[in-house]
Amino acid sequence: MASDIEIKSFLRKIIENRAEEKSSFWLRQKAEQIESSSTNSTFFLAFSQASRFFKKENLELSTEEKDQARNLAPGFDPSHWDLLQTARTCLLLHFPQEKEKWFTAINQLFETGDMYEQQALYAALPLMPFQEELLPRAIDGCRTNMTLIFDAIALNNPFPAKYFPEANWNQLVLKSIFMQRPLYRIKRLDERRNPALADIASDFAHERWAAGRDVMPELWRLVVPFINEKFVADLKKVLASNAQLEVEAGLLALFGCKSEVAKQLLQGHNEEVMAIEYGEINWDKIGKDFQEKKG
Repeated sequence: MASDIEIKSFLRKIIENRAEEKSSFWLRQKAEQIESSSTNSTFFLAFSQASRFFKKENLELSTEEKDQARNLAPGFDPSHWDLLQTARTCLLLHFPQEKEKWFTAINQLFETGDMYEQQALYAALPLMPFQEELLPRAIDGCRTNMTLIFDAIALNNPFPAKYFPEANWNQLVLKSIFMQRPLYRIKRLDERRNPALADIASDFAHERWAAGRDVMPELWRLVVPFINEKFVADLKKVLASNAQLEVEAGLLALFGCKSEVAKQLLQGHNEEVMAIEYGEINWDKIGKDFQEKKG
């Protein structure tokens, strides 16, 4: 991970390229005051007042900026951040990292901040100091039903994949399915697939089917490394769906399995299998198409 100085420099450059000069000047001034202040009040006030100077507009990072972000910290991906949360993250990183004082201030913000302030805090977890000790805070944050906050933890954030124990990781993924959030934006999802999660996903699908409801196509991504008779039966049902996106997901899951049964089920779907082979059907595309379809 890059130094705090490099990360702060990157964020300031991102902001200065997009914000008005008066806003950038305000941010530089407040950052200096936060670094030199002996009390937390300067930090709290600036963190709150940032909304007067910065808008909730997506950063729309360039390819070069995305590459720079990845080089600063493993998995760091602010491509879905907005200008306001970026400014708040910059202020956060200027707060002195004396452990006891730092935790007092950050915990107070987590507990009293509005949803946009909490969004900034949770999304900034991979840039914070004392990360292992922030694990309980991150796990607790996943209990929220506010999509904005949940997404800040679960999506485009490398923190959960790096630190969450398997049980908590599985809960995060299951809740993402329940809330129909885009699984393709969960960092290192494939790496952290596990048999327990595959079973949970299958059980959830059966509950949906029993209630006469559809199953989000991305769910079948979770069973790929563990396909057995139970999951084959599930995927046969998926292939019988009238929804093309579900059929593509079922075929993609089977394509990742080398069993003879899987190969037999792929027969008769030559067009889709060819599209899979050429990368035209993949999990990211299925996830994006599903999110667009559900609006």
